[in-house]
Amino acid sequence: MKIITVAAAVILNQQNQLLLVRKQNTQYFMQVGGKLEPDELPEQTMLREIDEEIGARATIQQFIGRFETMAANEPNHQLVSYVYQVELVQLPKIDAEIAEMKWIDLDDQQTLLAPLTKEIVIPWCKQNLLH
Repeated sequence: MKIITVAAAVILNQQNQLLLVRKQNTQYFMQVGGKLEPDELPEQTMLREIDEEIGARATIQQFIGRFETMAANEPNHQLVSYVYQVELVQLPKIDAEIAEMKWIDLDDQQTLLAPLTKEIVIPWCKQNLLH
């Protein structure tokens, strides 16, 4: 099985909603983020992708962890994700290859979510936010 390595951002607003994006020609909503370039640290990838995808500067608040899930849009690929909680310094807007962007509630049942979002990110958010 092929492996894709990415950095992914957990971005929450004041209402504890999660910012997700859907790339053009894909169905699944997922974290802002993307593949690591050669010799790029995941933190660098993270900040670059936030800038490219939603046109915002951001600060990394914490490293959540390294997770392995199935890739959403590439069949038979495993995704290795370095996941960070990130705070945006400015309002996000759609940029680059993004078709759609939205804030979802953590109990959203309507949105088609990528495996990483559904299996890792949302449970983490619920565990760490809703005390």
